[in-house]
Amino acid sequence: MKLSLLKIIPLIILLSCASQRGMETETITIRTSPENAVRELEIEFQKGKAFNHPSFAVWTEDLEGNYIETLYVTGYVAKGRFGFGEIEPGKWKSEPGHVRRPATLPYWAHKRNIQAPDGLFIPSPETEVPDALTSATPRSNFTLETATSFAGGKKFRILFEINQPWDANEFWTNNKFEGDINYFGSLQPALVYAVTVDPKNRDAEYHLNPIGHSHPTGANGVLFTDLTTLTTAKEIAHKIIVRLK
Repeated sequence: MKLSLLKIIPLIILLSCASQRGMETETITIRTSPENAVRELEIEFQKGKAFNHPSFAVWTEDLEGNYIETLYVTGYVAKGRFGFGEIEPGKWKSEPGHVRRPATLPYWAHKRNIQAPDGLFIPSPETEVPDALTSATPRSNFTLETATSFAGGKKFRILFEINQPWDANEFWTNNKFEGDINYFGSLQPALVYAVTVDPKNRDAEYHLNPIGHSHPTGANGVLFTDLTTLTTAKEIAHKIIVRLK
């Protein structure tokens, strides 16, 4: 009997590990419903080797950079309620709670241009994103089925901002903005991807590419185009592909 157990236990462990790996690589489907949508889109996200529970937002703009609408934003950011709540500035508790993290996705937040009572543009309970545009944060690859209200045959842009908490490197260190709690929760700033979509070319696949990074403390909505200081931030996403449906 002991010999049999010794043979069975490693097999159980092996199957458990295989199951866990399957969960980590499984592609899920997320569906959102922006208001007045007329054109269906599919956005495929393939995670990179540095993927570790990032936050992200997807939205559309016209070619002049004018914000049109949000297509999706991860649940923690959408509601201003994160997995680790804040007891006081710089001190966290090991349970969900409301937190103000303006450095999480500042480029999208300033484009959305809805200011919370505390003056920040990152969503708060008072300015949260509607449920129709959010979901729990995906743990791995996903496909976003959504739509845009941008009608007609004119080209438009899709943007994707992504950020991973406490993502330091040799340049973006803990003491770079000493005493700035907003920076400390992010370190490497959010990375912004974009692509121009041509509705007349419906059969094309549009691959988003990095165009810059956000302000490291979330102080404003400026896009910084120098990406030479980013390392693992560039490896959170492997591919982001847009298809017209």
